[in-house]
Amino acid sequence: MPSSVNAMCPYVYSCAMAERNRRINVTLEPDYARKLASLAERTHIQEGTLARSLLSSALDEADPDASRITEILDGIPGAWERAQRSIEQARHGDTVPLSEL
Repeated sequence: MPSSVNAMCPYVYSCAMAERNRRINVTLEPDYARKLASLAERTHIQEGTLARSLLSSALDEADPDASRITEILDGIPGAWERAQRSIEQARHGDTVPLSEL
């Protein structure tokens, strides 16, 4: 019995670690990138560490109400148009298979 439990632990551990540490790449508009750099310099913190902390705080305070999320998404300049363009590109087959990325 102990051998089967030990055999399962690495699998469970690796899944738990993968869930806890997700990497997300975010591209900031130039003004926000400068502001982040300035804040990081003034606080003597790495930009990535500060960005992670600020994003975590924003997510903690985010209202999970769907109408609020829609309002936030609607505030992204050009988001609707980009989404519609992407849908049209997919309909026309103008896509790249994931295996080629």
